[in-house]
Amino acid sequence: MRFRHPDGSTVHLAYCTNVHPAETLDGVLAQLRDHCEPVRRRLGRDRLGIGLWLAKDAARALVTDPAALRGLRCELERRGLEVVTLNGFPYEGFGAEEVKYRVYTPDWADPERLEHTAALARVLAGLLPEDVTEGSISTLPLAWRTAYDDERAETARTALRTLAERLDALEELTGRSIRVALEPEPGCVVETTRDAIAPLTAVGHDRIGICVDTCHLATSFEDPGTALDDLARAGVPVVKSQLSAALHAEQPHLPEVREALAAFAEPRFLHQTRTATAAGLRGTDDLDEALAGDALPDAGPWRSHFHVPLHAAPAAPLTSTLPVLTSALTRLVGGPHPLTRHLEVETYTWQALPPELRPRGRAQLADGIAAELHLARDLLTDLGLKELP
Repeated sequence: MRFRHPDGSTVHLAYCTNVHPAETLDGVLAQLRDHCEPVRRRLGRDRLGIGLWLAKDAARALVTDPAALRGLRCELERRGLEVVTLNGFPYEGFGAEEVKYRVYTPDWADPERLEHTAALARVLAGLLPEDVTEGSISTLPLAWRTAYDDERAETARTALRTLAERLDALEELTGRSIRVALEPEPGCVVETTRDAIAPLTAVGHDRIGICVDTCHLATSFEDPGTALDDLARAGVPVVKSQLSAALHAEQPHLPEVREALAAFAEPRFLHQTRTATAAGLRGTDDLDEALAGDALPDAGPWRSHFHVPLHAAPAAPLTSTLPVLTSALTRLVGGPHPLTRHLEVETYTWQALPPELRPRGRAQLADGIAAELHLARDLLTDLGLKELP
């Protein structure tokens, strides 16, 4: 979906396909048929933006076979879909029964991460619509915080500089400008937007910037205005933003609140949980850890890294951090010029919701994704952007 900003530029809105498990190119093609096109039809649009997630094997098939890449491009066009952004964070196995810490490997100190991301850039350059010259790729925020020493940090910075050089060469070859965005996430080396400033300044290239995920921003209790002001002062570009909402518990000391939270503790993904205290941010790596005894102070609200559907906040006594998303979006695209032109709804946890909230079948999932995009569209038009055909 495309929107015209009051300054005349185009802002793109997509939804991320990491909600649909697929490890191979055949799986990606099935996603387009079974999920993406039905969402587009529900929205009544001739064109829908999708943020493709391409696992290692799918990316390799596309980058090594020009015919396969042309075939994917043709299939996108045939189904009324377009791609300006990729989710390059998960490497493989994102649809596994247990993902947890595996999603952070390989990290940016591992050569496989550089090669995979460079391959994604080449693929994206070949998938961009004819009238679009800029693409974006979100990636993990360097590494999970453990086993990350000074040597690995320097290796990661070198890899990002090498990537920037390859992206320069790619633009010279194709005329397409691809930028990569570190996505701050709780528990990682780069947990907050402020954590991103030093490593990105050290890399020193405007092709490498930041992806503001509004669920992660909220989970770490960051104020959107302060975060974006800090990035602007440091000269760190906001390459893309993922529109998502975290799980919020206002009174986690109450037994009924803990019982409600326990329904969201599940075995597939990590749900890092945080609370703001007078001594600073405190947290656990997972929601079940927070609920176990006194692992986390409960005098103030808790927020958990659980991407809840944008249009359907959890039932009381829980809620979501949708207000943080709204505030961030106002700063991102509500000013005289957009701070980013790539927005992506990323709710990958539909099948990890408590059983009574999960969609039953493809049709209900498509309904839910379409409802999220409806909400995002309304937020954008309320800010003065005009939806384009």
